[in-house]
Amino acid sequence: MQPGSSDPNALANKVEHIFVLMLENRSLDHMLGFSSLKGKDAETGKETSIHGLAGNESNSYLGTPFKVTPGADISMPLDPLHEFPDVVIQLAGEKATYPPGGPYPPINNSGFVVSYVEAGGGKNPGEIMKCYTPAELPVLNALATNFAVCDSWYSSMPGPTWPNRFFAMAASAGGLDRSPSVEQMVEWESVLGFSFEHGSLFEALEANGRSWRIYRGDRGPLVGGIPIAGALKGIPIADSYRYSEFAADLHKNYSTHFTWIEPNYGSALDDTYKGGTSQHPVDSVTGGERLIKETYEAIRNSPLWEKSLLILTWDEHGGFYDHVPPAEAEKPGDKIVTPGEVNQFGFAFGHYGVRVPAVIVSPYIPAQLIDHRTYDHSSIPATVERVFGFGPLTNRDKIASDVRSLFLSETPEEKPTKLPNPAVSAVADAAAAPEPPSEAKLAEPVGHSNLAGFLHIAMRYELETSPPEQRPAILARVRAINTRAEALAYINDAAVKLDAADRPSM
Repeated sequence: MQPGSSDPNALANKVEHIFVLMLENRSLDHMLGFSSLKGKDAETGKETSIHGLAGNESNSYLGTPFKVTPGADISMPLDPLHEFPDVVIQLAGEKATYPPGGPYPPINNSGFVVSYVEAGGGKNPGEIMKCYTPAELPVLNALATNFAVCDSWYSSMPGPTWPNRFFAMAASAGGLDRSPSVEQMVEWESVLGFSFEHGSLFEALEANGRSWRIYRGDRGPLVGGIPIAGALKGIPIADSYRYSEFAADLHKNYSTHFTWIEPNYGSALDDTYKGGTSQHPVDSVTGGERLIKETYEAIRNSPLWEKSLLILTWDEHGGFYDHVPPAEAEKPGDKIVTPGEVNQFGFAFGHYGVRVPAVIVSPYIPAQLIDHRTYDHSSIPATVERVFGFGPLTNRDKIASDVRSLFLSETPEEKPTKLPNPAVSAVADAAAAPEPPSEAKLAEPVGHSNLAGFLHIAMRYELETSPPEQRPAILARVRAINTRAEALAYINDAAVKLDAADRPSM
C-alpha cells in the first residue's frame, strides 16, 4: 500500500494496546540532527530525508559564532536552562521578553548559546550546540530506521517538563506555565490534585470503558521512581506498577488499553537526575537508551505485538539547540481550575515549544518512513481518542494530527526482535552515577522546581494511604518544608512506603 492511501479508521481494528514512553529534555537536532536518516515521505511516498542539520547552523555569543558540531558527551557538565523565560531567550534572542498574554516575540532560534552561558556554561559556550552522531545513539537510530520518525513533532509549549507532560496526558497544561513550587502544590490538594476543566486522558479512558496503567521507574537513588502522572487528580499513586515487572506483565493476559511509562528520574534532589533512565542532560544518555531498548523488546517479543502501538518521544528540548522555529499553535481553550497562581507568566498557550524526537512503532508501519507533518504532545491523546472512539478534551487535541495514517502495511511486517546495545563503556557510564549532594545543596530552598513537583506526588501518596483525619497535619508538614534536605527526607519516606505497598502485577 502506498503512503497516504491507508484508511486511518482501520487502525481501530488493528490496535488494542497503546504504549507511550516519554523521556526528558532533548531536542530533535541534538539527538537526530546528524542522523542523515533517509526514506519515504509518509504523506507522499516520495524519497525524502529527515529535516536535520546541514552543519553550518550557529549561534553567537559576544560576537563569536558557535556552530553545531557532530559528537556530544554522554552527560552535560550542567543542566541547561529551560523555564519559560529561558526558552523565550533561546528562541527569540538575548534581549527578548514575553509580555503577559502575548504575543510571543519573533523567533529566530538565536539565543541557545547565550542562555547556556547564563546557566553557567561560559567556559565552553558551544557545548549546547553539540549533537549526537548515529554511532553514539545506536538504539534510537535503529528504532527510527525500522519504523517512522516524525521530524516536526514539537513540545506543546515553550517551557519545562511539567506543563509539557500535562499536554501529553490532558491536551492542556491547565494554565501551568512553569515548574511548580511547594506553596502551589499544597494548594492543588484543595481540588485533590492538579485538575483540568475537561479532565485528563486517564479520566476520559475510564469514562469510555477503557483501561489504563502507569509504570514507574523502580525506586532509585534520591527520589528516582515517582511518576509525574501522580500529580493529576484521579491518579491513585498506589496503583502504579514497577517498570521492572513490565516485560513479564505483557505475558500475563495483559488487557490494558493505554499504558503510560515513566522513566526513573534519578537524583532530583540536586537537579542532576543522575542514576536514572530519563536522559536528563546531566545524567548519562545511556540509561535512556537502555530503557528504549528494553521497552521495545518487551513489546516486540510479547503476545501483544501485532495489536500494539508504541509512541516514543521526549517532553521538551531541555535548552538544547534546534534550528527550526516553532509555529503558532491552537490554544486549548479550557479554563484554569487549579488554584495556586499556576499561570505566572501569563502565557496563553498559543505557541508550540521546540522540536523533540518522536518515533512511532508498530508492525504495520514500514521501515524508513519519515513524517514531516506537524505533531505535538496533544497528538498522544488525539491518537488514543480516535483509536478507541471518544471525543477530544480541548481545542488542541481536537485539531491535532494523530499517527493513524502511518499504518500503511496491510499485514504485519517483520521487525527486529532486538535492538543494538547502547554505545558507551562501563567506565563512562559510571562517571554519571549520582553522588551524595553537598551540605550547601541540601540547605538550598526547594523553590520552583521538579523537586517541588515530586514532593507533591509523595504528599499525595501519603494522603491517599492515611486516615482522613490526618490530612490537615500532612498538609501542614509539607507546607513547612523549605530546604532540599527536608524535601528529601519526606520523599524518601513516601517512596519506601510506596515500594512496600506495591500492588501485585496482573
